[in-house]
Amino acid sequence: MKNKVILFLVVLASLAFTQKQTLPEGFVYGKLVIPNIDVELRYYSSNNFVGDTITGYHANILIVTEPTAKALKKVQDELANQNLCLRVYDAYRPQRAVDHFIRWAKDFKAIEMKPIFYPGVKKKHLFRDGYIASQSGHSRGSTIDLTIIDANTLEPLDMGSPYDFFGEASWVAYQDLTEIQKKNRQLLQQVMQKHGFRNYPQEWWHFTLRGEPFPDTYFDFVVK
Repeated sequence: MKNKVILFLVVLASLAFTQKQTLPEGFVYGKLVIPNIDVELRYYSSNNFVGDTITGYHANILIVTEPTAKALKKVQDELANQNLCLRVYDAYRPQRAVDHFIRWAKDFKAIEMKPIFYPGVKKKHLFRDGYIASQSGHSRGSTIDLTIIDANTLEPLDMGSPYDFFGEASWVAYQDLTEIQKKNRQLLQQVMQKHGFRNYPQEWWHFTLRGEPFPDTYFDFVVK
């Protein structure tokens, strides 16, 4: 009986492996480099501003360029000394997912998630205000959305606004925060910048690797 159970587990592991794809040269599966990083791809779920799984997300799997993974490992190792951990909300994003966002943004009747993610912004202004664009740095493979969580409880640190919140509360320079929220944001900014990432000023969670390997290439392979 024991041998049958072992064989069953081996088969399952083999099936899981074969479902993965051969990535383009220069890309890696993040967990192979950073086994203890926490991954919660919001676009593989319905917990996002669209309210549905996004085209191109077939699994909750972290994919990034190899230099990005190596830099993130340095961040993760430093945070581990404080009993903290990274949680990734998005990383490599196929162009077809961006196209999904564009179609959604043009449908002014689809506002189910407005109270949660963009209560103070009119949907017709999402393009004008820079929340939705025809191309995303995520599709180049070296941009990542993340936060910091407690390594024991897995609870995220309070950053003062939810992930993917469209509004000033998400801006890095936003000041109407508690001292704890400011401290948490500063920690994230400092540790990411220390290890080679630059931040997008309107999103406290959004970072791009300096000297990214594919600065002008937008990929479209699926996340699986």
